Amino acid sequence: MDAMAILKIARMGHPVLGRIAEPIDDPKAPEIGQLISDMIDTLADASGAGLAAPQVHVLLRLVMFHVPQARAEEEDGDGAEGCPFTVLINPEIETLGDDTAEGLEACLSLPGLAGMVTRHRHIRYRGTNHKGEVIEREAVGFHARVVQHECDHLEGILYPMRMHDLSTLTFTSELKHTDEAEDDQP
Repeated sequence: MDAMAILKIARMGHPVLGRIAEPIDDPKAPEIGQLISDMIDTLADASGAGLAAPQVHVLLRLVMFHVPQARAEEEDGDGAEGCPFTVLINPEIETLGDDTAEGLEACLSLPGLAGMVTRHRHIRYRGTNHKGEVIEREAVGFHARVVQHECDHLEGILYPMRMHDLSTLTFTSELKHTDEAEDDQP
């Protein structure tokens, strides 16, 4: 069994995060399997919702993500559906409808920061897994947000580039004051 490998996560400003990732020719290649394994270890260590290969200095079209049921309901309300852990190779996204929503996003490449980003609420995504099997799903709400966020990394896009109002960019440690400020309003 391979040893656990925690990869270094590129942070905003590193050139790798601004480049377009290359397609993966053979999803079943051993080096892709090793990359996936290392990325899973890295994501678990960082406690994130998702990770894209460019974030670990590899310019390939590979993302992974999950949305626990409790997090889906926290973000989208009771009855919202989570998403099991998914590895997606060469993903494609199709927006379904014009409905968008603004939501708070954070990123492992921008540690300690979060900001409000407008995303499509309903998408369909497609790609393959590490066995070359096709994965195709529809996603709404937070699930759709996570997939769009991770796939943006494959195009060299970080969430601040999607923000309409940079005044919403904040340190996550300051978010606790947001509720206090709302309580002080008349």
